[in-house]
Amino acid sequence: MRRHIIVPFGTRPEVIKLAPVVHALRAEGHRVTTIDTGQHRDAAMSGDVQRALGLVPDVRLTPPDGPSRLAALVAGAAETLEAHPADLVLALGDTHTVPAYALAARGAGLPFAHLEAGLRSFNPRSLEEVNRRVAAATAQIHFAPTDRAAAFLAGEGVPAERIFVVGNPVIDALRAHGIRPVPPEERRGVLVTAHRASNVDDPERLTRLVEVIGQLTEIGPVRFPIHPRTRDRLTRHGLLPHLTARPGLTCEEPLSYDELLHALAGSRVVVTDSGGLQEEAAYLGVPVVVLRRSTPRWEGVEAGSAVLTGISSDALAARAVAAAHRLGSPPELARIAALPCPYGDGRTGPRIARLLSDPATTALLALDEPDYTDGHLPWAA
Repeated sequence: MRRHIIVPFGTRPEVIKLAPVVHALRAEGHRVTTIDTGQHRDAAMSGDVQRALGLVPDVRLTPPDGPSRLAALVAGAAETLEAHPADLVLALGDTHTVPAYALAARGAGLPFAHLEAGLRSFNPRSLEEVNRRVAAATAQIHFAPTDRAAAFLAGEGVPAERIFVVGNPVIDALRAHGIRPVPPEERRGVLVTAHRASNVDDPERLTRLVEVIGQLTEIGPVRFPIHPRTRDRLTRHGLLPHLTARPGLTCEEPLSYDELLHALAGSRVVVTDSGGLQEEAAYLGVPVVVLRRSTPRWEGVEAGSAVLTGISSDALAARAVAAAHRLGSPPELARIAALPCPYGDGRTGPRIARLLSDPATTALLALDEPDYTDGHLPWAA
């Protein structure tokens, strides 16, 4: 069975992860309409990576900046689904694009499928956590990346027949780009990325971030491709010169996807608040210091290849530096390089395409109104 599938994306990580899925869906014969929801305007964060990965959108939206952006995303989603009638909406991850299209799909009477389903940080202050839970409440099909994510969904009452463990398509992207792990003894230095509001919008935490990055040069040369949001905050608070003047530290513009992957593969340690880099690092056997106190990607923490530590206090900032030193030691590098990747085998896209081709999936996509007029109750079934 072939379906018409709407696939929205608004950020660089969504493009990277959805590109192999869209290619697989089209190869299977599905009709796919791709929507750039406009969450990222910067060329390096959106348009450039779209062209590089062959995911140029069929529809491109430009919501306004400011507090009305979420409302504009929802309105744009509703208008897009009305203009492009489809059989299914498939969204990935936890940005505002996801609840916008989940709610618009429900309003249009269309089934919604969530990819990267079941990730949970258990952080009540996280907007991404809210977005994930909206997706879980509206999805008819949940494509979970790992068994742990599937278990979280099951614990929330999602029926087992609606949960499919398919891996994470970021591993598909890595394999498609031919990126291979680098032997530990050939790696050097530290890769740093930081962009989350919790780390860069608060001047005190931003100052600690600058101090942490400077201390990481004791491990080796540090590369710091600076996200546009982070560069703006560093400039606004007069902190950028403290970084650019530091010996052994290279501050640069955001890297292309290929450049970022090669930088990651060749690093002894990555220090980041990114979610996707935690997955990519696991595939490449690179240890991660996560500049957050919780993460929706618990598999690396369980394996000891990732260490959680925010920068909300001096003690946690010191913990981040100490963790980078420890994880970058030869014994730890060798141990982590030998761990299996918990996030998939690089066949997520074809797996999803086959599942959506299966006629049995049609019953799962139905949005039929339940009938309890015979007196039985759902919890008594």
